Amino acid sequence: MEEIEKEIKKENKLINVDNEGLGCCQMIGLIVGAILLGNAIKASRSDDRVVSVKGLCEREVKADKVICPFAYKIGGNDLQQLYTDIEQKNDIIIEFLKAAGMDEAEITVSAPKVVDTRTEWSGSQNQYNYIITSVVTVCTDKVDTIVKLQSQQGELLQKGIATTNNWEYQTVYSFTGLNEIKPEMIEVATKNARETAEKFAADSNSKLGNIKRAIQGQFSITDRDSNTPYMKNVRVVTSVDYYLKD
Repeated sequence: MEEIEKEIKKENKLINVDNEGLGCCQMIGLIVGAILLGNAIKASRSDDRVVSVKGLCEREVKADKVICPFAYKIGGNDLQQLYTDIEQKNDIIIEFLKAAGMDEAEITVSAPKVVDTRTEWSGSQNQYNYIITSVVTVCTDKVDTIVKLQSQQGELLQKGIATTNNWEYQTVYSFTGLNEIKPEMIEVATKNARETAEKFAADSNSKLGNIKRAIQGQFSITDRDSNTPYMKNVRVVTSVDYYLKD
């Protein structure tokens, strides 16, 4: 009987030791879990700190394509004679363009627009029964030549052709090489955005983290000014969000 009681007491001691060990393990687990949770909360709070910046890049480029209409009007009462005059004047303009280096494939002659002043201009006292507008258009990549020709239109005036330059017949200069300069401009704009973000981080005693979000803005191409429409200003703005770290 005494032997049995001794064995029971021995087993109880072992159980108590195991329980104490288990309690210690649980306590250690709770402490470690609390530390990890604290770090996770701290990291989460750090990740929530974001700075939003913009980066700008601009380039001045020259137009590489131009559409230039040479339009003029003539009036008269004999429609057949007017058409003959138009053909002659169109030939003069075409020779003027070819002499400057334009290819025939770059020149287009539009159908003439005829206005019967007796029916379309009610109450008009115009001395001509018919007003005809003719347009000879050149589409070319010889931008410098067209710029030069526009200052030489006095030669056409000397031959009886007074070209008009109203809103319907404006010369249009365009830049088609955007894809070639896009990568570099995006790189510069992004670099400028990062420099701004780094300055902000330094001023706030923080460090710049990874990019949270980046948005490439639309490219815009505008005339540099109204006097030189063949000079273009290309512009892009990128928006970037960076994480801030302590």
